[in-house]
Amino acid sequence: MTIEATQDTNILNQVRIVLVNTTHPGNVGGVARAMKNMGLSDLHLVNPQGYPSAEATARASGADDLLARARVHEDLDAALVGCQLVLGTSARQRTLRWPQHEPRQAAAELLAAAQSGPVALLFGRERTGLTNEELDRCHALVNIPANPEYSSLNLAAAAQVLSYELRMTALEGRAAQASAAESGGELPAPHEDVERFYAHLEDTLRVLDFLDPDNPRHLMRRLRRLFGRVRLTINEVNILRGILAHAAKGRKDPAT
Repeated sequence: MTIEATQDTNILNQVRIVLVNTTHPGNVGGVARAMKNMGLSDLHLVNPQGYPSAEATARASGADDLLARARVHEDLDAALVGCQLVLGTSARQRTLRWPQHEPRQAAAELLAAAQSGPVALLFGRERTGLTNEELDRCHALVNIPANPEYSSLNLAAAAQVLSYELRMTALEGRAAQASAAESGGELPAPHEDVERFYAHLEDTLRVLDFLDPDNPRHLMRRLRRLFGRVRLTINEVNILRGILAHAAKGRKDPAT
């Protein structure tokens, strides 16, 4: 490998591969192997079943160093702390549609965002994928355009396809081009700040009697999609939260 290629692929260190509630420990090892093949190294596991296990180590086939460094979390939000962009994999569209990318486009977007901080690519359960609540944490979905007559990919195979696209994007320099095309130069807000904004927004909409407290999810999911397309910056989150605080204060104390 040339020195230039090594420098280009260093950006892959900013990509977190997050496996949510994996049911078969061997699949964790298979994903670790796929990642190491393509130069990714940051593996995060959310409530994996039957892990750690000898089967995971065996399936890793020499990528057990990634398993040793993998971080295990009790919930998804903990796995996403600090992330500037979160994309979720999905084999099917949902009733309420999220923005959707094909793998090459997703790789370019992830690595462009990785210029300014960590990013995450989520994989759900082997049989059922990611829940709608987990997809709420995503800015967009990634779908692998497999043969429609036989579209089922196992977890490690899906991770291999997307890891390959990430590596090729890094080697071709498309991430730097996409990053340079973004205007403003402001840092994107990390995941935890955006989640605090959504909680603040939901609370304020309740105070304003705009949100039905017994059925908030549909509206909030649409608002998440709206702001997710924008990819809020730190400054924008602060402005929006200031507006929310002022609006709620006016409702609670209309005489001021």
